[in-house]
Amino acid sequence: MNIVADTERLILREFDVKDAEAFYNLNNNPEVLKFTGDDPFSSISDAEQFIKDYDQYKLNGFGRWAVIEKVSGKFIGFSGLKLNEQGDVDLGFRFFQEEWGKGYATESAIACMKIGFDQYKVDAIIGRADQNNIASVKVLEKLGMSFWKYDACEHLNDAVYYRIKKSEYYCKYN
Repeated sequence: MNIVADTERLILREFDVKDAEAFYNLNNNPEVLKFTGDDPFSSISDAEQFIKDYDQYKLNGFGRWAVIEKVSGKFIGFSGLKLNEQGDVDLGFRFFQEEWGKGYATESAIACMKIGFDQYKVDAIIGRADQNNIASVKVLEKLGMSFWKYDACEHLNDAVYYRIKKSEYYCKYN
């Protein structure tokens, strides 16, 4: 297992096929998927195949990473970076509903931004969310991101785009 970040409460690491059942369960909750536009996996095997086919680490060096709670050792969601269809580095996160409101999205996202700016030398990181997903928008704002624009993205027609530049990140977190 390739650990990419270690925070106070969390470990971020590359996905492993052993995550398939938890990943399936995460993406099988309609409330978790409500604002994503994603379809649930049809089986644990489909989740396992997704993980096997996930090529973002090889293509870009980064991707979405499994988030593990240190105390329990439990897979609680994912957080990470991806190169989107417009060539922007996009921050994303998704957690089990019972983990909402505990600050895990913010904690893991800060670690992801640090990796993007320090290790991969990106100039800016964006966050996109359905404009009705108030909780995710609040996380993006808490991270120091500023509203950038309204636009469609992937499966969402009414998305808000937020962005933070490297210099803004360093002002906030250093």
